[in-house]
Amino acid sequence: MIRLASASKSRALLLEHAGIDFVQTPIAYDEEAIVAMSPKNFVYQATMGKYEAAMGHFGIKQMPLLVADSVVTSQGQILRKARCEEEARNILMTQSGSETAIITCMIYRAKTHQLIDISATHYRFDPFDMDALDRYLASGEWRGKAGACMVEGFCRPYIREVRGNESTAMGLNVELLGAFLEL
Repeated sequence: MIRLASASKSRALLLEHAGIDFVQTPIAYDEEAIVAMSPKNFVYQATMGKYEAAMGHFGIKQMPLLVADSVVTSQGQILRKARCEEEARNILMTQSGSETAIITCMIYRAKTHQLIDISATHYRFDPFDMDALDRYLASGEWRGKAGACMVEGFCRPYIREVRGNESTAMGLNVELLGAFLEL
């Protein structure tokens, strides 16, 4: 059994589908203060901040700890979580018809071992249909999503090419985590 220190429904579903027993206990961490020039540096800082907060709150005495964060980048921009619908529209339009990378960092810590990973999944998206985009924005499903992107939802029909694990794009490289846990 591991402790997932994240409120992400996608991460919980990934663990569930991978058959990894977990308890989900979100931890608060403010990513807004992070200043980073590269997406990998940003996601590492965010994950490390969550990790330190979770270690301070839960530790690893009762069960191993897992924290993760994801960031989206397209056209040379770090696309963070949108704060409003207009910002979500602008972020999604940056990805429409473009190459987009979703980078996820995870830290797994048990008493005797630790895993730190930064993985990326690259997508080539076809241009988004504007009516579908309006419906997605109105649904509010983009809220709390890095880059307002849902490769398992809205973005799925526009994927032209994928390079990397789709689980990474959904917030957790479960293929690597599962292999590590079997060691």
